[in-house]
Amino acid sequence: MHEIAASLALAGDLVASGDARLAAIVGLSLQVSLTATLLSCMLGMPLGALLAVGRFHGRRPLIVLSNGLMGLPPVVVGLLVYLLLSRAGPLGEFGLLFTPAAMVVAQTVLVTPIIAALTRQVVEDEWREYREQLRSLGASRIRSARTLLWNARFSLTTSGLAGFGRAIAEVGAVMIVGGNIDGVTRVMTTTIALETSKGDLPLALALGAILIGVVLALNAGAYALRNWAERRWG
Repeated sequence: MHEIAASLALAGDLVASGDARLAAIVGLSLQVSLTATLLSCMLGMPLGALLAVGRFHGRRPLIVLSNGLMGLPPVVVGLLVYLLLSRAGPLGEFGLLFTPAAMVVAQTVLVTPIIAALTRQVVEDEWREYREQLRSLGASRIRSARTLLWNARFSLTTSGLAGFGRAIAEVGAVMIVGGNIDGVTRVMTTTIALETSKGDLPLALALGAILIGVVLALNAGAYALRNWAERRWG
């Protein structure tokens, strides 16, 4: 019990002092996960909107696929991305393996299906409500998808947050493609796993507290933004 209390105290000191190693790990984690989430939103939201309003052959299988891919095992994604980026793979010449860029690719593959599936559900609800109005205005399905995405922009923050939560909490894929190299590709989750196995609990606890704090802060901000939007625009 005394050892745990001492570790918690040291963890608090690391956070309070702005430890340089701690700051670098947190900074890289945010850079990788926010970039991956942004790319996933750019890919997944238009895809989800088109699945919601589109009527084309193979739509239902694509919906089932996007829902199923929400549960992609991170280690499998890491393995596939590793094979693509390794020297023997088709993208090996770019030298991305064991870099933050490879970690962004892996997280983007993981997060895009989540954002696409959640966006489809939100836009589909909007489509049911505004379909006749959009049709009466002569809007094409693509234009309708864009309009509904904008109309549901505040609701879609939940999709983005779900994607970010998956990205920043991920361990297996980023460890495989990033290599967990100190000062290069070591992020919060991989550091927590490594330092816990080594018995360095203060650093692991400090990073764990920051990780939870980041997720809670972003969710609180999104909640406040949505409430503000509802009060302003009804």
